[in-house]
Amino acid sequence: MNDLVRQRLIVELLRDRPFASVRELQERLGVSAATVRRDIDKIDELGSARKVYGGVSALDAASKAGTAFARPYDENRDLAVEAKRQIAELAATMVQDGEAVIVNGGSTCFHLGVKLADRNIRLFTNSMPLAGYLGDHGCCSLTVAGGDLHREPRVIYSPHHPPQFYASKYFVGAQGIAAEGLLESHPLMVRSIIELSQNADQIIVLADSRKFSIHARNVSLPLSRVGTVITDEALSDAAARMLENAGVNVRIARATGQDA
Repeated sequence: MNDLVRQRLIVELLRDRPFASVRELQERLGVSAATVRRDIDKIDELGSARKVYGGVSALDAASKAGTAFARPYDENRDLAVEAKRQIAELAATMVQDGEAVIVNGGSTCFHLGVKLADRNIRLFTNSMPLAGYLGDHGCCSLTVAGGDLHREPRVIYSPHHPPQFYASKYFVGAQGIAAEGLLESHPLMVRSIIELSQNADQIIVLADSRKFSIHARNVSLPLSRVGTVITDEALSDAAARMLENAGVNVRIARATGQDA
């Protein structure tokens, strides 16, 4: 495989995810770390992607293209899977035994729920996929939202059944994140997030770095309501400054399980 072919494969990989590590590219391409780093340098020089610590990141403009709408759950579930798992792993360390937590619908939150399945906690969710998983595989105390099943975006909600569950932490994802706050296209998700956010002491957002390039039309929560954002190491400097200027604590999930 020559240089041009490898570099094209790397750029194509970044169309569906925000970040690829040097180690992962070594395994995929069957070359040394030094060769991968040279490929990344060339891709960065050509402006096809961005060289970042530990690997390569998709360009913001490429991530933004065509993503102002809400993807179906099944489609979104398969994007940036490794980043979502790393984010969920770090988020799980923030939950103490005996705590009551709310885990919102969404694919990254699903990964967190899987991590918490066997913990001694009380967990509330409006996620149909997560409720099904925990019913079959979990042993934590589970409370499921009441109301109607909305098969897209796979949540249970009714304006006539406000949640009566109070938690120390509310873990929530977002379709997009901007200076205005957490963004969603689906009005139902906006209503549900607003209601659940009123029932928790802390709001913790789980969002891979792609989300900072997506501009959906509705604000579900302003950044002033968010305590912590957990994201991956492809977070841009501009997005990090935006969060820090809003007083949001930023935690970076890394492949080793360490954060910064």
